[in-house]
Amino acid sequence: MKVLHLSTFHRFGGAAIAASRLNQALNRAGVSSEMLVAETSIDEPAVISLAKTTWQKRWAKARFALDRLTFLPHERSRDVRFAFSPALIGTDISDHPLVQQADILHLHWTTFGFLSTRSLQKLFALQKPVIWTMHDMWAFTGGCHHSGPCERFQQYCGHCPFLRLPTPDDLSYQDWLRKQDAYENARLTPVGCSQWLANRARKSSLFRGLSVQSIPNPLDTSLFAPMPKTAARQELGLQTDKRLILFAAAKVSALGKGFSYFQQALQQLRQQLPQPEEVELLIFGAGDEQLLQELPFRYHFLGSLSNLRQIVAAYSAADLFVIPSLEENLPNTIMESMACGTPVVGFDVGGIPEMVQHQQTGYLVQYRSVDDLANGMHWILEQPKTGYEQLATNARNFVVAHYDEAVVAGQYIQLYEEVIPQGLSGDIRDNQRKP
Repeated sequence: MKVLHLSTFHRFGGAAIAASRLNQALNRAGVSSEMLVAETSIDEPAVISLAKTTWQKRWAKARFALDRLTFLPHERSRDVRFAFSPALIGTDISDHPLVQQADILHLHWTTFGFLSTRSLQKLFALQKPVIWTMHDMWAFTGGCHHSGPCERFQQYCGHCPFLRLPTPDDLSYQDWLRKQDAYENARLTPVGCSQWLANRARKSSLFRGLSVQSIPNPLDTSLFAPMPKTAARQELGLQTDKRLILFAAAKVSALGKGFSYFQQALQQLRQQLPQPEEVELLIFGAGDEQLLQELPFRYHFLGSLSNLRQIVAAYSAADLFVIPSLEENLPNTIMESMACGTPVVGFDVGGIPEMVQHQQTGYLVQYRSVDDLANGMHWILEQPKTGYEQLATNARNFVVAHYDEAVVAGQYIQLYEEVIPQGLSGDIRDNQRKP
């Protein structure tokens, strides 16, 4: 049994990281699993780059640029430039040896010039079983990655709020028609990383008649594990006698990450604390450090972290992790923080309430409430030692029980056995028994 994962990116962004982790988890579980990406960022076993030569790498970047250019005349504003993907530009990989050899094709995040809707249609025409792990809503909308309050994906899209000139037959409706055509007769099983996303997908007209599943992203909880706070802080060159609030994002300034809510809530938190000078901020991710200079607490900016040891140290050093995102599926950062024993404060949106149990593993904040975001941070900071230790233990235990890679790999293996042709499922189990 051979499984091939398809992902635009190798390790850039949460979807790519989740796909890479699943690929590793399946191999450790004894499944023959490989991952084909537009271009690799580092050498990694069982990860293959579509672009190998210099020319191919340039063409991959050109496809990304062309993909964005197709949306440029339609975009409502620059704020939504990367929130909608027409998927008119892509490459045909249906004849690629890895695709031909695979028993199951496992899609992840595939836009931005890697696979067009036409490319997907050619893959579906092979009549191989296809699992599609959805990391956002794009697979079942007319092009947006998150629809927000718009529910038109339940019918035919059109009148798209992301477009400059929304009409009944606008770009979103045309894209919806292309997807409808591509999905016809596909042996497709969509999988939401969260129950929230799976429930949204079940309402989509594009997935009518399909069995939408829900399986979370995996995490290696032996790597993401608590470090003693003092040791973690010393490793990062931080003072050991402060309370630390952590904020992390792939791009700190990204509109959907809610940094402005974080900033406003910190202003209120400073007024609530009897000794605000004892609290400092720890921030990592890409972005403009000038955004941080107006924050009301002293901050330590670590920039983008790629070293796993440093990432674990950052989570372990913090007293709490704040994620004020306005749109989320099942954030890797939440499970990483909780696995390291650090409680989480986040808005009640998307898949976050499936991860953060209110006042058990963190604090679930009323959506878009600056007041409650400040209250959540204050509540955790003011916990007595025994109360905080219980929060940390609960957080770690929840991740181990629900998101550990062995648990998630087992759920996917069960799904593979349900969708593959009769006679091949035994191969999966045989592989698992091999040393």
